[in-house]
Amino acid sequence: MSMKIKEIAKLANVSVATVSLVLNNKPGISESTRQKILKISKSLSDSSPHPGFAQISNGSIKFLKIVKHGHVLNRDHNVFIASYIDGLEEEARTHGYNLEVTNFVSEATAEIVKSFGNVSIGGLIVLGTELNEDDIILFKQLEIPVVFIDTIFEHLSFDFVDMDNIEAAYQIVKQFLEFGHREIGFVKSDLNNFTLRERGFRSALSYFNLPLQEKYIFRVDSTFNGAYSDMLQLLNRGIKLPTALFCCNDIVAYGCIKALREKGIQVPNDISIIGFDDIPMSAFMDPPLTTMKVSKRLIGKTAMKLMIEKLANHTGIPSKITIGGELVIRDSVKKLG
Repeated sequence: MSMKIKEIAKLANVSVATVSLVLNNKPGISESTRQKILKISKSLSDSSPHPGFAQISNGSIKFLKIVKHGHVLNRDHNVFIASYIDGLEEEARTHGYNLEVTNFVSEATAEIVKSFGNVSIGGLIVLGTELNEDDIILFKQLEIPVVFIDTIFEHLSFDFVDMDNIEAAYQIVKQFLEFGHREIGFVKSDLNNFTLRERGFRSALSYFNLPLQEKYIFRVDSTFNGAYSDMLQLLNRGIKLPTALFCCNDIVAYGCIKALREKGIQVPNDISIIGFDDIPMSAFMDPPLTTMKVSKRLIGKTAMKLMIEKLANHTGIPSKITIGGELVIRDSVKKLG
């Protein structure tokens, strides 16, 4: 009979994470518990060699990139995903862990979760960009630590590390106001982070005593081509535009700018635009895009630190960590008056 970490945990009356830490020779476990686990491990190994021990001993943590529909996790966004991975790997190496990256494309989340039911790993860090609340809840059945990045649900009892979308939206509205804009619109899409940015936008308008005009809230697809096509349709229908638009991310901003330009509307002379993400091409756009920069590498490092703390301390209290951003001022906002 093959030995599994769950068997050792059951016999030792400890968590799966505790067993993983001991087998990986990590600190933070009492000597009595450590010896107890090692004794059980040796006993089971003597009776039946475990072919998966090499997998346990490497101290691996998996990063799951789950692409449900590809509206955001596509080649337009590969740069920011790579930055997450850089931060995760850097912090993992510092603490002697290996990071394994696994991609899932168009697979049911329930099946993905099920596939990790008996896998000998320390924990999972999951890119939650395209996951909804129901997807997240499915991970509750796993007995290993799970940390989600690039999304946050305040009412769910999970660990999240994300950008501070609410504060970032406040900074963007404040910037428009400082440049004399009072008619400010929002270009949205349907992902959770974008919803949080819209919430921040609405809250910021209220804070600055500006009226919220629903006619200036526009919904487009989150891909470049989709945003371009949807904005072009809106313009062809003769929508009234505000003097400034906060786009939910840079890719959406690029698509909107292309559509506006086709209709003879120039940025920033006719309308000002601020994006979100500061992906590399934002500095080379025409015009260079003013945008909110949040360090994806720092989010990755923070998520890995949180994971390692959970493996060491076995805390059951979920953490919700948000990372602040910095507005990068370029040439896509015109000063009025």
